[in-house]
Amino acid sequence: MNSLALSLVSLAFFSATLEAQLPAGPLFEVKSPDFAPGGPIPKRFSCDGPGHSPGLRIDGVPRVAKSLVLIMDDPDAPTGTFTHWLMWNLPPDLREIVTASAPREAIQGKNSAGKAGYFPPCPPSGEHRYYFRLYALDIPIQLASGATRDALEKAMKGHVQKEAQIMGRYAREAEKSR
Repeated sequence: MNSLALSLVSLAFFSATLEAQLPAGPLFEVKSPDFAPGGPIPKRFSCDGPGHSPGLRIDGVPRVAKSLVLIMDDPDAPTGTFTHWLMWNLPPDLREIVTASAPREAIQGKNSAGKAGYFPPCPPSGEHRYYFRLYALDIPIQLASGATRDALEKAMKGHVQKEAQIMGRYAREAEKSR
């Protein structure tokens, strides 16, 4: 091996070792003050209650983020994944989505019920899982209000820097007693 190749290998090893020793940045995460991860979503956030959106808290947004996207869905729906909520162009310095509201800056897309905004959990049978996925993007999204999930995912492609999620569960009262 010539000296240039040996120097390059040594430099690569030194860089990898140094990078492994650097402290990791803060963990990108989304939590809810309204339900525990993997726990039950309270009735007030469902079709059996007023149907308010739960609050979310955001930590550790990467510095490279120019915007955030929120997608809430139910992969257990009988006809395939049901999209409950789409929001984009959330500011990267956002730390909380207040219960029963959407941030003023948010642009909301069309859920699987055909309307823009939050659609509460309302499973036809059994207990379903509801994922709130938060994406940190290196660009703002150029879509109008009411855009579909497909359009949003196409616009996000290649721009997701990090992803965080929380999952809650919901079963209708009649289902819980069976």
